[in-house]
Amino acid sequence: MLPRLINTAALALTASRLVWAQTSSDCNPVDGDSCDPDPAFGDDEVMIDFTQGESDYFTAQDGTSMTYDDTNGAAFTISKEGEAPTIVSNKYLFFGKVSCVIQAAPGTGIVTSFTLQSDDLDEIDWEWVGSDTGNSQSNYFGKGDTTTYDRGAYHTTESATTEFHTYAVEWTSESIQWIIDGTTVRTLGYADATDTVTGDRFPQTPMQVRLGTWVGGSSDNSEGTIEWAGGLANFDDAPFVAYYQSCTIQDYAGGISGAKEYIYGDDSGDYDSIEVATADNSTTTSTETNSSKGTSSTATSDSTSTTATEATSTATSTAGPGSDDDNEDDNSNDNDNDDETTMITATKTASDSTATSSTNSTSSSSSTSTDPVGSSTGAHLSPSSFFLAAGTLLLGVFAL
Repeated sequence: MLPRLINTAALALTASRLVWAQTSSDCNPVDGDSCDPDPAFGDDEVMIDFTQGESDYFTAQDGTSMTYDDTNGAAFTISKEGEAPTIVSNKYLFFGKVSCVIQAAPGTGIVTSFTLQSDDLDEIDWEWVGSDTGNSQSNYFGKGDTTTYDRGAYHTTESATTEFHTYAVEWTSESIQWIIDGTTVRTLGYADATDTVTGDRFPQTPMQVRLGTWVGGSSDNSEGTIEWAGGLANFDDAPFVAYYQSCTIQDYAGGISGAKEYIYGDDSGDYDSIEVATADNSTTTSTETNSSKGTSSTATSDSTSTTATEATSTATSTAGPGSDDDNEDDNSNDNDNDDETTMITATKTASDSTATSSTNSTSSSSSTSTDPVGSSTGAHLSPSSFFLAAGTLLLGVFAL
């Protein structure tokens, strides 16, 4: 997690032992700001090799001075108080996977960060504290909410400050996975980031990639931040250097092919309000589906969004709760569970009437929901059909 305004001596921080959060944005649509569209990475997988020098996909922030070499890649160096070398991607991804090969900076009070962050302050983080050489830290924030600081987690990482490791984030509308050297070490589901107090805090809006280092152990910082960073930085031990060797960025683009820009359709900060503009100048909303979100939603018959269409097609191929038929694509996790079925129930029933999904599907309701719309699981006679049949039977008796 990195400051948007870099070259400042005093950082305005609110933190605890595990976290520090970005709390400002140049333009925040959720606050009612009228913001320019976010340029999209789009369909192409972007591979950045910092051993070849600086990348056109990133811009260095004010006060940042970078060096590059053909072995270690980009060097982020801190030599004195207040320095925070940072580069930020020029484009955004709307769900996707980002992986970077990183050797974190050593040193008490020095923090290395690999962050995804949106205009409305959704945030997904990898962080390393220089004095804690055997751990990586994962974290997330939604809509800039810093009312609680219990979202972080530690992950054992051997020689994080002396060896390169590949750190990745895979992010969909269903979940976030934090991955080290190909092994998933943490998974956060959509529902895990929602509660009755703060509401929906699952990161879900288009994000930039932010890479850099900063001084958590600065005397200008809060006591909690200094403690989390391992103590005050000792600049007699400077310079402190983090290396970023390479990064790969894959934009899932909300399930839309040919994405060019992302536009906030309203101030909700919900992924299904994000409009995706494509190269042919058409605009549509995300086709990502979210079973956890669906279990608390009401589907209506006049729904015409691309999301609803996608959910209906998913329902056709789903056998029901406990099915082994995973609906896999590049933009979603294969979560084959009851919640998925209940979301599909609501979507399919919406073609005829309004339906509210239930969080606990019974086997009988699930079997009904997985039948094609308009079909039935048994014989059901209407009253008129019943009396017609009865009359026919009586006429037959009198004829005898």
